[in-house]
Amino acid sequence: MPGSANSMLSTHDVSEANKLINELTQSHLTSIESQKLIAQYMSALDAEVTHHKFYPQLNQFHPLHFFTSPDSGLISENISCSLLGVNTVGIVRAPRGDGKEAIVLVTPINSKKVGPGEALSLGIAYSVFSLLSRVTWLAKDVVWLVADSQYGEYSAVAAWLTEYQAPVSRGIGIVNSEQCNGSNTIDEYDGFRRAGTMAAALVIKVAEQGNHIEDSINIYAEASNGQMPNLDLINIVNYLAVHKQGLRMKVKKMWSLLGSRWLNTLGVIFESLGHIARSLDPKWKFSIPAAEYVEGAATLASSLYYQGLGVPTGPHGAFRDYQVDAITLEILPKVSPAKMIRRNDFMLRGGRLIEGIIRSINNLLEKFHQSFFLYLLTSPSKFVSVGVYMIPFALLVAPLPIVAASLHADANKSTPLATPASEVDVNRKSWKWLNSARKVLVIHLWGAVVSLLPYFLCQIPNTTATTNFITWGLLSAFSLVILSLILGSPIFETAASQPEKSEWASLKSVTISTTFIGLSLMSVINFATAEIGALLIVPICLMARPLRLDVQARSLRTLLRAICNLALGFIGFPPVAYVLMKGTFEGFHGTNVGDYWNWVESLWTWNSATYLYVGVVHLPCWALCVHILFHHC
Repeated sequence: MPGSANSMLSTHDVSEANKLINELTQSHLTSIESQKLIAQYMSALDAEVTHHKFYPQLNQFHPLHFFTSPDSGLISENISCSLLGVNTVGIVRAPRGDGKEAIVLVTPINSKKVGPGEALSLGIAYSVFSLLSRVTWLAKDVVWLVADSQYGEYSAVAAWLTEYQAPVSRGIGIVNSEQCNGSNTIDEYDGFRRAGTMAAALVIKVAEQGNHIEDSINIYAEASNGQMPNLDLINIVNYLAVHKQGLRMKVKKMWSLLGSRWLNTLGVIFESLGHIARSLDPKWKFSIPAAEYVEGAATLASSLYYQGLGVPTGPHGAFRDYQVDAITLEILPKVSPAKMIRRNDFMLRGGRLIEGIIRSINNLLEKFHQSFFLYLLTSPSKFVSVGVYMIPFALLVAPLPIVAASLHADANKSTPLATPASEVDVNRKSWKWLNSARKVLVIHLWGAVVSLLPYFLCQIPNTTATTNFITWGLLSAFSLVILSLILGSPIFETAASQPEKSEWASLKSVTISTTFIGLSLMSVINFATAEIGALLIVPICLMARPLRLDVQARSLRTLLRAICNLALGFIGFPPVAYVLMKGTFEGFHGTNVGDYWNWVESLWTWNSATYLYVGVVHLPCWALCVHILFHHC
């Protein structure tokens, strides 16, 4: 029931929050002094306060840590205690609750130097926290986490969550207080305090820059491996922000698509078709303005890309690793926080929005579950559900098993003869696919080796991205030669070992089968990655055919097919596909080969399953299709 109750946040709460802001920004406080000040303000509200120390994290590539949160590479040896991060946590106990559920507020700040935007976000959170410490309707505990983001926002939140959810596991980003009491003079509170099971979490941030047309809010929802919070949480925020506080809600979009001529032309065509349909029958009201179509398409492309990337778009991603619905709200002020005159009005609107969200979550008797978890956003209030966008994926992959079965049947065709020799020959042909399966296995083993090589390349100090990419490519080619020679060459074959002409059909059949299995498995882990991958790899899998046969046929159809196969093979190569997509959306200016290494590095440091898909599924299937194209050439 969002917005059903009147807001209770008053100007008095905002005035008290202003005192905290002024003390943080006008005084030259050290990191420890800033945390002490925040803790004092929390304690003044009779909240339970604790400090959480944690080691900074250095994300590195670890092959065995995929599908988990990126907590690897912790700097835990020979580290100075002065470099430790310190989170400040305050807990307000619910007067109507039993301590079994909680709502989490997160405000990331750089404790070494609190900026105007960070101070303003602290002020908004404090005003709401002050109100919640007095209300009688609160049924869930409220936890306010002031995350020390000097080593990264995600790192600070993830370290606290690790201790909150798994108190038994010491040593993973957690510090023994006794080790650092000598150099870290921050006051120690009694142990690590907890509330109940987290119902939802909100990360609050205020942008440092102004120059916006109006006060607005950016919402970030994507977490690791394409996980999204329940859509009802986004709907609550959108309803309260737009209809109650008059704030404009925005989600990420591909800005390069907004100025795309072909997309604008397509929008105009759809708008004209809608007008024509409505003129024929007024009941047909499916026309959409061209501008709205273009903006929706740009937002949809962004949602699909960031889900497929598998990298969290904010610290809220740490909560989704524990199946807690969480989003990041970035408030964009019209004027820069440092030059803001009507700061109280801005804080009042932002605070009342947070109050309304918390009150709506507080009313729930159970976790969010009635709405969608699999969806693509086209605007803050519109989406494409999994029931819709799974249809194009199903249409893409459905031909794969059919074509594979047809090719297998054609490859094993033989004229039946009633002789024992012919029966032996038929049996041999029926098992001929095992030779193709061996070749496919070799290529997929090569893909696994290619995926593991960056682990060793990362150990080499003082290397550039371009050098790493070139070294990676050379080692990948060398490993392919070695595996081909050891396990049976699928590429370097002698003419005497070549069976009949249908061998490429059998190889294509097995390749298509493995592609279908890989895409189906990836759709379970990250549907967006499977959708994008299918767009790139399925066409070449279906069309792959030896170029020599198409050239010898010398017909227009076969020549066009050969040209299409060469184009698809070029586009399907992962580095080329990345450069083309980046150039399309951002322009080709300044693009170099090292960009692909940086992109892939961001995938493995965040343990994105998309990296495994590219190395273990997409790259081997592409290599097999290219091998089929140049078969017997």
